[in-house]
Amino acid sequence: MAPSSSFLAEAMVAELGIAQAEAVLEYGPGTGVFTEYILRGMKPGSKFAAIELNPRFAKMFKQRYPFVTLFQDSVANARAICDHAGMSSVDCIVSGLPWATFSQAMQVTFLDEMMRVLKPGGIFTTFGYVHALMLAPAKRFGRLLPNYFTTVSKSDVVWLNVPPAFVYRCRR
Repeated sequence: MAPSSSFLAEAMVAELGIAQAEAVLEYGPGTGVFTEYILRGMKPGSKFAAIELNPRFAKMFKQRYPFVTLFQDSVANARAICDHAGMSSVDCIVSGLPWATFSQAMQVTFLDEMMRVLKPGGIFTTFGYVHALMLAPAKRFGRLLPNYFTTVSKSDVVWLNVPPAFVYRCRR
């Protein structure tokens, strides 16, 4: 897939309340398209860390953002990562992970671990591709979200992205 567009990045951080956040975590930043928008919106003194498993993406990310705390690890270890980063909990999690490609066991493991770090009232945002909505793993992920979050909503389609996408906004 192509890197996410600035239009999708803007939609991902909209309504997150990043300007008020004390701690923000990014799952699967890839090359850092969303990171730019996260950092731009954060207040001075807030904590930020990113988790990227793919070594190639981690290397590109560190070249682009040498000053950002990046953990080359799995989000299944989010609690330990947050402890290491000095974050007892986080206000927001922005995810670029391909949730629809994960098995149900992986989706559940990652969401369970997320609940160990996301504050009550905190927001999780991720995206999906419109063309994948009919696929079984994407449907399963959409059905799992209300088990973890008090509110789950979808944005309008971001047509200026390849492929077109939408954003899930989930409040704990």
